Amino acid sequence: MTQKPEPRWVEAMPLTALEAAGRKIFKTDGKQIALFLADGAVHACNNRCPHEGYPLLEGTLDKSEAGACRLTCNWHNWKFDLASGDNQVGGDRLRIYPTQIRDGAVLIDIADPPAAERVEAALGNLRESFRDHNYTRMAREIARLQAAGGDPLEAVRRAVLWTHDRFEWGTTHAIAAAPDWLELGEDYGGRDAASALIPFVEVVAHLAWDSLRWERFPFAEGVAEFDADRLVDAIETEDEAEALAQVRGAVAGPGWRALDAPLTRAALAHYQDFGHSLIYCYKTRQLVERLGGEVAEPLYLALARALVNASREDLIPEFRAYGPARKAWDGAGGDPVSAEEFHALNVPRALERVNRSSGDRSALFDALFEAAAWQMLHFDMSWGTRHDRPVPDNVNWLDFTHGITFANAVRAQCSRHADLWPDALLQMACFTGRNAAYTDAQQDSEQWRVEDPEAYFEDLLPGLFDHAEPEYIVSAHMVKLPVAAREEIRLRPDAPWAPVLAAAVNRFFHSRIKRKHVMRTAKQSLAFVAAEG
Repeated sequence: MTQKPEPRWVEAMPLTALEAAGRKIFKTDGKQIALFLADGAVHACNNRCPHEGYPLLEGTLDKSEAGACRLTCNWHNWKFDLASGDNQVGGDRLRIYPTQIRDGAVLIDIADPPAAERVEAALGNLRESFRDHNYTRMAREIARLQAAGGDPLEAVRRAVLWTHDRFEWGTTHAIAAAPDWLELGEDYGGRDAASALIPFVEVVAHLAWDSLRWERFPFAEGVAEFDADRLVDAIETEDEAEALAQVRGAVAGPGWRALDAPLTRAALAHYQDFGHSLIYCYKTRQLVERLGGEVAEPLYLALARALVNASREDLIPEFRAYGPARKAWDGAGGDPVSAEEFHALNVPRALERVNRSSGDRSALFDALFEAAAWQMLHFDMSWGTRHDRPVPDNVNWLDFTHGITFANAVRAQCSRHADLWPDALLQMACFTGRNAAYTDAQQDSEQWRVEDPEAYFEDLLPGLFDHAEPEYIVSAHMVKLPVAAREEIRLRPDAPWAPVLAAAVNRFFHSRIKRKHVMRTAKQSLAFVAAEG
C-alpha cells in the first residue's frame, strides 16, 4: 500500500481577501492554484484547465445535479466537480488541493501524491482516453507518467494488454510499427522532450485506434505441452484453439523464444497475407525484446490468431505457380542471376527464374532485393490515381513498400532459420512478379539518387516525428520503410541494391499517396452490381 505523503500546508492568503474577491490566484513552487469561495467553503484547484491550459479562474461556478460545486471552463465547456476533481464531460481530471482555515488565513496542502500513485493515475487516465481515441489526452497522460518518474515503455506494455484481444483477426500494423517507432525514439529522442515523447504516443495511439470501440474477441482457454510441429499444423488447419494452447505452452515451458522458428515456418508455408505474416513474425519478436517477456503471451496470441486467419494468395490464380515452384526447388540451380532479369517478369516466370539459380541463395537475395527496390523506384504512379481499371489493378505505393519490408524480414528471420530460405526467396519473386506490371522503366530515377545513405537517413528519420499523416496505416509504413531500409544498408553498405534502395525511399518521401478514391470506388461498384444480375 502506498503511504500517503506528509501534508505540506502553506498559507495562501487571508480569508478576508478571498471573501472580498470570491476567487483568487495563489502561486507557489511552480504551481498556479485557483481558490474559490462558494457556499461558505473554500475550494482550491489547479488554475490551468487540464484540457488546453486555459485559466480556470475565469470559469463559471454553479451546482451540479448532485448539489456539488461545479466549475466550468468557458473555453470548451469542460466541467469539474470541485470536491473530487472528476471531469463530468469525460476527459482529464482536475487536480484538487485540500484547504483549511486557520487563524483567519486560508491554508493549502500542496504535497504531491507519491510518484507511484501519480504513475498509476496517469496509466488509468490513459486507458480512459482510448474510449474516444483522444490523441492529445494520450500525449498528456504519457507526459504525466514521465513527469512522475514512470517508464513510458510501461504505457506501451499496458496498451498491448488492453488491446491485444480486441483485434478480431490478430496482429495489426500497430504492433508491426511499434518497434520501429521505439527504435527512432532511442536514436533521436534525446534531441528534445517532445521528440522523446512522440514515439510512445504514436505507438499507444495506433494500438488505441486499431481497437477503437471493438468488443473483446476472447482467446480460447487452454495450455498444451509445447510441440513446434503441432503449432505449425494447427495454424495450417486453422485450428486457432490448438494454436493458442501451444503458444501458452511455449511461454510457460521453454520460453517465448521457442515460438520464433515454428511461427516463421507457418508464416512462410504459403505466400500469404501479402507478406504481412512474415513481417509480423519479425516485428513481434522485436517488440517483445524491447518490452520484456511480460507481454510475450498477449503478443504471440495475437500473432498466432493472425497466422490462422491469414489469406493464402498462393491459392489464387495470380500466384498459383508458387506451390509447384516450391516443390521444384532443388537447391542445385547454377545459372548466374541479376536483378535486371526480374524487373519485368510476371509471377510464373519470376518463380521459374529463381529455381534456375537456387544453388546461390546469397546472389538470389541480392538480385530479388535489388529488383524490388528498382520497381519501387520506377513505380508508375498513374496506377495510384486511375479509375478505369478493375479491382485487381488497385495499386498504390504501399504495394511496393511491402516488397522492401518483406525482404527485410526475410533477411532477419531466415538468418536465424536457414532452412526457410527457399520459401522466402520464392515469395520475394512473387512480390517482384506481381509488381512488375505497374512499373515504368523510363522513369527519371537519377533525380532521386542519394550520395550518402547514412546522412540521408539521419536527415529523414527525425522529420517523421512531425509527419502530419492522419491515417495510422500510412504513418506506419512511413516509419517501417526507412527503418527497414536503413537496417539493411547499415548491414551491407556496399551491397548492389543499397544505392537503388536509398533512391527508392527518397522518391517515396517526395511523392503523394492518394488514399480516398471516390470515382474509382463508384465505377467499380457500378460494374460489380451490373455483373451480379
